Amino acid sequence: MDKEITQEVTSRKRRKAILVTVVGIVLFLGAIWLVRSFFKSSIRKAEITTATVEVGDIENTINASGEVIPEFEEIVTSPINASIKDAAIDAGNKVNAGQSILTLDKSATQTAFEKQKFQLESKCNEISKLKLDLDKSFYDIQSNNDIKQLKIGSLTDAVENAKRLYKAGGGTRESIEQAELNLKVAQLEKKQLENEIKSKQQTMRIEIQEAVIAAAIQQNDLDELQRKLNLANVVATRAGVVTYVNKNIGANIREGEMIARIADLNSFKVTGSISDNYLEQLHNNMPAIIRINDTQLRGHVTNVYPSVQNSIITFDIQLEERNNKQLRPNMKVDVFVVTATHSKVMRVANGAAFKGTSPQDIFVMNNGKAERRSIHTGLSNFDYIELIDGLKPGDVVITSDMSDYKNSKELTITP
Repeated sequence: MDKEITQEVTSRKRRKAILVTVVGIVLFLGAIWLVRSFFKSSIRKAEITTATVEVGDIENTINASGEVIPEFEEIVTSPINASIKDAAIDAGNKVNAGQSILTLDKSATQTAFEKQKFQLESKCNEISKLKLDLDKSFYDIQSNNDIKQLKIGSLTDAVENAKRLYKAGGGTRESIEQAELNLKVAQLEKKQLENEIKSKQQTMRIEIQEAVIAAAIQQNDLDELQRKLNLANVVATRAGVVTYVNKNIGANIREGEMIARIADLNSFKVTGSISDNYLEQLHNNMPAIIRINDTQLRGHVTNVYPSVQNSIITFDIQLEERNNKQLRPNMKVDVFVVTATHSKVMRVANGAAFKGTSPQDIFVMNNGKAERRSIHTGLSNFDYIELIDGLKPGDVVITSDMSDYKNSKELTITP
């Protein structure tokens, strides 16, 4: 029993000794690291980058991505239901105004055009016939009117003769009444004839008017079909570059379907994309900077699209120099949207030494040494950061990452 207790105590002491040893080693290594960090007092000049504090303007920007697209791009659509017969040019080639791009098979539309043309000719013939019938009815009413007028004149004389005979004792009262009745009947027949022909003429005029309107509609339809047939010979309406063309020979296409795109490569704009976290900061007419390699182009936001897709909002930028030679369709560029501007302030080239918080510590060059100094910063962008205090124009600061020397107050710069 005593032997078992002794072994347990011995094992416990051994584990404790090992634990103490490990903790001691860790503390020792940590102490060495702290001492080396605190007393590390030199750095090679080749390991750092520096910049001089100056006075100038600074713009606060938010970063976005962008794509260069033509400012003007014409979408060519099929004017008719047809099939592609031939493609005269490939995408990427330049095209002049009036130059052929595609040829469409327009035989079906041409047949429909000829049919409508025949129907229009038939309608015009119908109008001519109605006009002839109207002229004939007018001639008939004049002739019948003249005949009725002659008959009425004769019956009027008969009434007068009957009255004279009656006064002379050679006639009867019944003869007078019969003559007057015949006259009245003739007058009513004349009036009835005039009303019938007048009504017929009005009906025919309405029919002619309706036929003329129908013919005008058919003529408009025919003109529109003729226009579409002319457009079926697909040609460029302006000089530019063909960015897309449907070369599927024999493929059926519907009226209104896109068959080609022509871009004006003399004028570009930029479509930007940014997180919707910046939606409230983004608005029209905001200045923007476009960076292409080492070149910067200026512009301003012209349109912020209201829709949000995958937490991304898009916006358009109109460039001041829209025809810059470095601009290419679909080129990816860096976009910096300017949210604020300060003029005549201290600034220095931005770098890894600036962590974005204020105040912060940096190293300032002084007679071959780098001295730690606490400063306050303001606006910042890709190129510069604003310095509010702690420095003066002409000071040279280290802009590279100095995290390894955060516990050092002064460094010696070695060659």
